[in-house]
Amino acid sequence: MKTIVRTDERILSSDIFDRDGRVARPDHGVWSEPGRDIPVYHRCGVLVVGGGPSGTAAAASAARAGADVALLERYNHLGGLSTGGLVIWIDRMTDWEGQLVIRGFAEELFDRLPADAVAGPSREDWGSQDSAKASHWAQRTAAYHGIVTWSPTIDPERLKLLSQEIVLERKVKLIYHSWAAVPIVQDGAVKGVVFESKEGRMAIMADVVVDATGDGDLFARAGAAFVNDIEEADVHHCMNTSWLFGGVDMGRWIDFKAGRPDAFSAFMARGREQLGLFERPFVSWRNDVALFMGPRQSGYSALDVDDLTAVEVRSHRAMAAHLDFFRAHAPGFEDAYLMLSAPQIGVRHARRLSGVGAVLRSQWPEGRALADEIGVSPAVSPKFPNISIPYGALVPQRLDGLLACGRHISCDRNSHGFMREIPQCWITGQAAGTAAALASQGRIAPRAVEVTALQTALQAQGVYLRAGADGAGPVAERPSLETANS
Repeated sequence: MKTIVRTDERILSSDIFDRDGRVARPDHGVWSEPGRDIPVYHRCGVLVVGGGPSGTAAAASAARAGADVALLERYNHLGGLSTGGLVIWIDRMTDWEGQLVIRGFAEELFDRLPADAVAGPSREDWGSQDSAKASHWAQRTAAYHGIVTWSPTIDPERLKLLSQEIVLERKVKLIYHSWAAVPIVQDGAVKGVVFESKEGRMAIMADVVVDATGDGDLFARAGAAFVNDIEEADVHHCMNTSWLFGGVDMGRWIDFKAGRPDAFSAFMARGREQLGLFERPFVSWRNDVALFMGPRQSGYSALDVDDLTAVEVRSHRAMAAHLDFFRAHAPGFEDAYLMLSAPQIGVRHARRLSGVGAVLRSQWPEGRALADEIGVSPAVSPKFPNISIPYGALVPQRLDGLLACGRHISCDRNSHGFMREIPQCWITGQAAGTAAALASQGRIAPRAVEVTALQTALQAQGVYLRAGADGAGPVAERPSLETANS
């Protein structure tokens, strides 16, 4: 185990636990699959693969821009890690001045969620440095560096339903229980995907495909370049399955944690000693529900089915062990019960696209609005200004017919620590969907989309862009991962 402490480059302190031992998989040989004709299930202008935060935003935004859209999702709901993954703490959407910079689709979601599905500070407190308010919200995942932020917790079931209804309102063809397997590539461009479902193997053809799989499954299998290096002194490469405990009193827990720091430290030390894998709870949207977004486990690959299985087994065992320990020793947890383990594993990182542009650590101090800016991320600490997200980070260096969005966009390993978060996924998804619609309607490659036209369309959808982001013409070459590392 190693403990990661809060710095100017990461918000949370956290324990990281190493993988357990596992015997290597034996070589069982191969079987040659016979060729066969595959029926075409659907044809559309824009196909979004993956209905997580970025994919939902992409599908909704492409349809709003007038495209004929299909959305393929392997689970029975939308929202991805923000719903099925129980990552119901939505990270900061305000900057350190209290300005809302994660807007557009994200703002629409919060405008439409029921009031009792959201817990967080009131708008007039965003950016407040009042010590009492900051102290209160620091215990509720909504204040950092003494500043109150808009980083609420939400009811995952309400977000599932709302996400679904928004895409259906916009006439998106929604396809659940279907897993994209192979991209269809012709002449260096993605033309659709082959997917698997209970009906067997079928294909969907599209003008533009948006890879919102989270792990870059499509662009990697289509031959696009990618990187997978990690920042070990961060949780961004760890995996776990989150869970909820019901029947708790989080008010009593917070009083214990904040009011008796020595007793809390002793509690945590005892938990690590007795359980090995150990995590503290976070607040949720209700006082009687506790959220556990760990223990975070390092050294596993999100692309290895045996590793995925091992993380699930360890996480579910940890859930039961935590219940016994917290019932016995944690104030407010005496009547806790197992409420829900996440149906989706919490993957933070697998691959990142090598794009025409990238979000880079070297850009943080300057905070300049890039010419192809399609969104703005709050900086990770008040030490830095807001960070520009370029359209080039969504565009593969060479592969055509495809855009990427979500946690696998083009960025370096430091920037991935915040670009993988749900609000940033909403932003890059909205940009990818809107750009895909423009490309489909114009019968052009995504890299040929006029940046000014894309920015105008995004601003019409409520996305926050800055005055200095005045791109002209198609996306230009931006600092890429290759040039940054050369």
